[in-house]
Amino acid sequence: MSNTIIDTNFNFPGQKSLYKGKVRAVYNINDEELVMIATDRLSAFDVVMPKGIPYKGQILNQIATKMMAATEDIVPNWLTATPDPNVAVGHLCEPFKVEMVIRGYMSGHAAREYKAGKRLLCGVPMPEGMKENDKFPSPIITPATKAEMGDHDEDISREDILKRGIVSEEDYLVLEDYTRKLFQRGTEIAASRGLILVDTKYEFGKTKDGKIVLIDEIHTPDSSRYFYVDGYQERQDNGEAQKQLSKEFVRQWLIANNFQGLEGQTVPVMSDEYIQSVSDRYIELYENITGETFVKADVSNIQERIETNVLAYLK
Repeated sequence: MSNTIIDTNFNFPGQKSLYKGKVRAVYNINDEELVMIATDRLSAFDVVMPKGIPYKGQILNQIATKMMAATEDIVPNWLTATPDPNVAVGHLCEPFKVEMVIRGYMSGHAAREYKAGKRLLCGVPMPEGMKENDKFPSPIITPATKAEMGDHDEDISREDILKRGIVSEEDYLVLEDYTRKLFQRGTEIAASRGLILVDTKYEFGKTKDGKIVLIDEIHTPDSSRYFYVDGYQERQDNGEAQKQLSKEFVRQWLIANNFQGLEGQTVPVMSDEYIQSVSDRYIELYENITGETFVKADVSNIQERIETNVLAYLK
């Protein structure tokens, strides 16, 4: 679709390097700042889908920006400016090589593992007798190692993280503390909007002066799963699927079309109609989680718009 941005190759003043993740392109400016562009790429099962989703990058960037502002009193973050709807600018950080995943409910990956008979996830026990989408007695932290593009993130226990020296114990205690605080705040924000924050992941980095800060995104539909409060218990009691706002509906569609990112599998073709429906779901989540009407940015020439706005900021 022509009204999407799926790749960027800008050359900004002072640019030292360009890193392309699954969804974002990150430009290092003078080893001081990072310019992070949220594209409309969609990844699932650690595979980037061939077509972009209209407005997805804008939605991710704007939710993350709002959520960072709503949590900066409890956890410091990397963000300093948002010169464009798809762009975040912040401090250059050295990222920790783990994603801090926290789960309030047994859903998604946790449910799939549970169904396979596992009762330990990342070294954390899951109680017997649970049903998919039941609430855990208290939220559990199930970290994952960060994968390079095309590789799968892997579950890892706190013990292995420390044993392998991926993160020092001193830093890891901070990461756990920040993760729990952010999840509690996110849960409260979601509840005020009639939503349940089911699970999410946070990424952290260290600034040049050694401060641990939240980086990347927070509480977006790519990093988080939401249910609607209304009807949640009734659906659980009746053994029905939960109505949810997250990327899980894309994963379920892919599974139904025989794709889980496994070797030899081919990504199914997404029709323009299906892509539009995914875009609509992302807009729905934006409006639900922020309580604001989504205002579509001008997408007649996204590349030019982003370049103009970032250059104006860097001057």
